[in-house]
Amino acid sequence: MFLKIFMMTVFFAVTVYIGFRTRKSATDVDGFVLGGRRVGPWLSAFAYGTSYFSAVVFVGYAGQFGWKYGMAAVWIGLGNAFIGSLLAWYVLGARTRAMTHHLRAQTMPEFFGARFSSRWLRIAAAAIIFVFLIPYTASVYNGLSRLFYMAFNVPYEWCVVAMAVLTCIYVVLGGYMATVVNDLVQGFIMLFGIVAVIVAVLSGYGGFTQAMISLSQVPNDVPGTAGMQGAFVSFFGPDLFNLVGVLVLTSLGVWGLPQMVQKFYAIRSSNAIKRGAIISTLFALVVAGGSYFLGGFGRLAADQVAKTPAGTPVYDSVVPSMLVGMPDILIGLTVVLVLSASMSTLSSLVLTSSSTLTLDFLKGNFIKEMDVRLQLVTIRVLIVVFVLVSAIIALVQYNSSVTFIAQLMSISWGVLAGAFLAPFLYGLYWKRTTTASVWACFAFALALVCSNMLWNYIGSPVNAGALAMLAGLVIVPLLSLVTPQPDAAGVDALFRESYRNLHDNRIDAD
Repeated sequence: MFLKIFMMTVFFAVTVYIGFRTRKSATDVDGFVLGGRRVGPWLSAFAYGTSYFSAVVFVGYAGQFGWKYGMAAVWIGLGNAFIGSLLAWYVLGARTRAMTHHLRAQTMPEFFGARFSSRWLRIAAAAIIFVFLIPYTASVYNGLSRLFYMAFNVPYEWCVVAMAVLTCIYVVLGGYMATVVNDLVQGFIMLFGIVAVIVAVLSGYGGFTQAMISLSQVPNDVPGTAGMQGAFVSFFGPDLFNLVGVLVLTSLGVWGLPQMVQKFYAIRSSNAIKRGAIISTLFALVVAGGSYFLGGFGRLAADQVAKTPAGTPVYDSVVPSMLVGMPDILIGLTVVLVLSASMSTLSSLVLTSSSTLTLDFLKGNFIKEMDVRLQLVTIRVLIVVFVLVSAIIALVQYNSSVTFIAQLMSISWGVLAGAFLAPFLYGLYWKRTTTASVWACFAFALALVCSNMLWNYIGSPVNAGALAMLAGLVIVPLLSLVTPQPDAAGVDALFRESYRNLHDNRIDAD
């Protein structure tokens, strides 16, 4: 216990120290929200990766989809690495940096408002972010509950309070730079931790070969494929259709998430984007690939996994059940690993939410005269508010019928990525993208995911979110061809000026 407490104390001390050290970079709005747009490739890549992968992935998704698909769940990790990281950086990175810098956009709603010359589009995007980032923020807490209880016998409520307070301290102090520097430290913890945990767990099952043999003998209970032998070690698993849905949501979905895309706003140069893409991809291969690989062996711990009254597994307990009996130092390392992943994601989410609500919703609409000092104070106050609200929701959800993390995350990702992915992508590349098509994409994603949440006609919130994203990629170009076109001269000038120095690596943010 002393060793575990010591590891946690050191982690907390380093986190707060970084917040104090970076506070000088947060003296204006651009510095607080984007680090002055001078963030290098290592910090940007680790910030992207640690914001991408939280306890939602390590505990929630790895446990749920590792249980359902076995070793085929590794495809999700590979998709996260090559579609959600490598391809996202190469397709979106340089153009996002160039156009948002030209438009002086600090948030995704501000980009939509300036790109499509629509104040109401900006307000609508801010409202969607405000509402639907909160469920995702709340879900980040939940992956810690069982691990903390297993390691320290500490009630979930205390875990939530500690994580909320610590995140508030360093984000309020240092803003974006505090989050990215902490992300670098937390990212290295995640890299080392996931490798150590995999080695320890597989050793407990007799090594990789023996674990695969044992997994191949697990009876297949997936409806429609119950006759398939060795389903959980097969190439595509027992349920390829739903596996693809998860891969699309978690890999392509990040292209439309404001807290992820914002990392491209802040990076300092085009050359840094090229290096960041490689670093981010390698990070995702280890962390995401490792998490789903570990989760794929979840059924070997079936006798220890908690069950619902209906007899189905509580997916959030799958990964923690695999860690029972590990040495104390590895238990402590695992807790720090998941805490690192969760806090990095939480800090990114609350910073995105608070800055969006301040700059795109309150400023100019409800508070006409908002100087820099008032903007900074408002953002900091809203960070505390968002952390508090998400913590309350997490506590309420913990005692409700929503018993697994993935459901909250899927709904949030489905709406946000379904609404923003296609408009943002086409807005960067296609001059003819129209305001009407963006409105239609917003409305379709909201209607589909929210109605499915109420009536469950698609069945899985994951598939509903994936469908919303793919449909948006069709809705936006089709409607853009039949709705009033934007001012050609204005759009031509925007694209010409934004991308004039796109491939000049000597051009910095200023």
